[in-house]
Amino acid sequence: MEIQRTLEAAAIVGMETHANSQNGNDTSKRLTHIWQEILGVDSIRADQNYFDLGGDSSLAVQMFAQIEKTFKIKLPLATLYEAPTIDELARILRGEAAASGWSPLVAIQVAGSRPPFFCMHGAGGTVLMYRDLSRHLGDDQPFYGLQSQGLDGSCPPLTKVEEMAALYVTEIRRVQPHGPYFLGGYCMGGTVAFEVAQQLHVEGEPVALLALFDTMNWHKIPLTIWSKSSHATQRLVFHAASFFSVDSEGKSRFLKEKVDALRQRIPVWRGMLLSRFSEGSSNTISDSALGQIWRANDQASWNYIPRSYPGVVTDIRPAKQYRVFSKPDLKWDRLAQGGQETFILPVNPAMMLVEPFVGHLAVALRRSIDAAMSRCDASASAEAEVKSL
Repeated sequence: MEIQRTLEAAAIVGMETHANSQNGNDTSKRLTHIWQEILGVDSIRADQNYFDLGGDSSLAVQMFAQIEKTFKIKLPLATLYEAPTIDELARILRGEAAASGWSPLVAIQVAGSRPPFFCMHGAGGTVLMYRDLSRHLGDDQPFYGLQSQGLDGSCPPLTKVEEMAALYVTEIRRVQPHGPYFLGGYCMGGTVAFEVAQQLHVEGEPVALLALFDTMNWHKIPLTIWSKSSHATQRLVFHAASFFSVDSEGKSRFLKEKVDALRQRIPVWRGMLLSRFSEGSSNTISDSALGQIWRANDQASWNYIPRSYPGVVTDIRPAKQYRVFSKPDLKWDRLAQGGQETFILPVNPAMMLVEPFVGHLAVALRRSIDAAMSRCDASASAEAEVKSL
């Protein structure tokens, strides 16, 4: 009798193990099918990295919407930093590994002994575009992104730069309670970083580095038919110049980046149209949510009027600039009471975060961080010497 019970128990365990294995395989198969459909790839190994397969932020939005529809589980986009392979993502979907809850703060690179660098989102709201920059900075540089509220579809996006900055200051101080802080951002992200630095200063916290990547004082730029058409024409010229400035391998990488960028913009443009007819109706990650966020961020940056900043501004800019952006008072030297440091990169506009040009930005940013660290060390030594007297 006892032997029979033992055999029955073993059979039950075997059946459960087989069922779990089948469920696990089914999850991986369905996830693989989603990846193949979204990425347009016929064959994907379960250990291949999403980004290495050509994945970007726009495709991630579509993919996570499909995952939610298929598995009835809503995951934040930043899950791709924790689980960038089918194997790892399937474990989260099966409940074998926990996913971090949605947060404005995204840990892109947590390892390293250097002070963390906090980088604000651009108009698109996501921070996936900073992955290559973080990779070029190296494994010893902690790197955090701040993404827009509303990307998870649970609430509307913020509409003022000051509101965004207040939220991000709270999140930054959860990771690093006190300064000195190292901040930055690309395009509109630089505008948000500027206001984050202002609010930290008001709270009595030192900012060691405020690095603005190709960021303008947007509210001073006129939005006219002439300025828009001039910008569009020059954009084509700069893209062509960038393409012909690199070798054959660089051309391939550049074309891939530009195709990916266009692919990212299409759902955003579609989402902007959808959002006009479905305000407040979106409850999931969708093109409509992306469009709402992009529109809100754009409007917020144009409406933001910056005040004088008591510290130093590090302005990292391309060698050439659009005519409409080239007026002297569109930059930050008149607002930076502590002075302005300028790095001019051998790149054209809109190329700083694009391979193979992103390496130039990484070099300039690392030098800026090194210099700021040295200033902090010198200041700390001077204070210690005064106290010892």
